[in-house]
Amino acid sequence: MTDASSGLVLRKATVRLGGRLVLDALSFHLTESRIGILGRNGSGKTTLLRLLAGLIAPDDGTVRVDGVDPFKNRKATLSALGILFQNPDHQILFPTVEEELAFGLAQQGIPQPEALKRAHDLLSVEGRRAWAKAPVSTLSQGQRHYLCLLSVLLMQPRTILLDEPLAGLDLPTQARLARRFAALPQRLITITHDPAVLADADRVLWLDSGAIAADGPPAQVIPAFTAEMARIGELDADADLAG
Repeated sequence: MTDASSGLVLRKATVRLGGRLVLDALSFHLTESRIGILGRNGSGKTTLLRLLAGLIAPDDGTVRVDGVDPFKNRKATLSALGILFQNPDHQILFPTVEEELAFGLAQQGIPQPEALKRAHDLLSVEGRRAWAKAPVSTLSQGQRHYLCLLSVLLMQPRTILLDEPLAGLDLPTQARLARRFAALPQRLITITHDPAVLADADRVLWLDSGAIAADGPPAQVIPAFTAEMARIGELDADADLAG
């Protein structure tokens, strides 16, 4: 039996937003190193990400991250789980790079001088020492995305949630980030609508209308998802609007 005190565990987790059922009694236990959550727009992916991160609580059921309720115990969750949002501007809070990097460490109880030292040390290791005093506003989209990743890595979480991590980036930046993700020791849970991103995953969950449509290795789940997306694409979905 798998140890429920490790990994991410949902038991009949249900979320309703505005009276609408968004996640329908989801149950799974995620322990693999590279996990994908795949679904089209509107499938409930973003809500699931927020649920796993402890940003919202389930209306029914339970969520546990390494045995901890992420919504009720945010501080304990900081060392268990990090999140990289699709849009870095939804994540960045501070005007300079060093302040942004130090913030997460301060949340973990690290004194500010030590937090800043660790931030500078990481920038040196990354070959980006010149970034320390730079205004975040001077960084490109890809650089801001990378800054958010460094902020998460400084906190040393055991699992990182990646929300459409390569969307909207140019190809060289995508390649650099993909290499960096592949080398990370943390468990990565990638939430995406793009099956190509998940070809090397250990496990893929296909989320459809708030329920798990398939769960297994990518070689099994991705072709089924792709075939269904092709079928939907062949339908004239806007025919009811023709007049």
